[in-house]
Amino acid sequence: IDRPTAIGSNRLIQQGAKLVTSAADILEDLDMLIPDEPVPRHPAPRSEQLAGDEKAVFDALDDAEVSLDELVAKCNLPSHKVSSSLLTLEMRRLVKRLPGQFFTRVS
Repeated sequence: IDRPTAIGSNRLIQQGAKLVTSAADILEDLDMLIPDEPVPRHPAPRSEQLAGDEKAVFDALDDAEVSLDELVAKCNLPSHKVSSSLLTLEMRRLVKRLPGQFFTRVS
């Protein structure tokens, strides 16, 4: 353990390295990371569960790409309210921002 050439392997042992002698050793560790049953996803809120400006913006979107200017016109809201609502909807993963200030619903 005092040899200069053993510094790297000694450091790995200190950090909790595991000896791998076959692929089974790796798969054994991966079993801990991947659960047997998929984790249930919470259903995304529907438009009925949204309120105010967010509902208006969400309802104005469809599966096709819609520009920010089109949304402002469709919703009849100021652009800052539409942008704020879009950001909230994005964070809730209901809306996806596309290049060029276009938006679409997330399926």
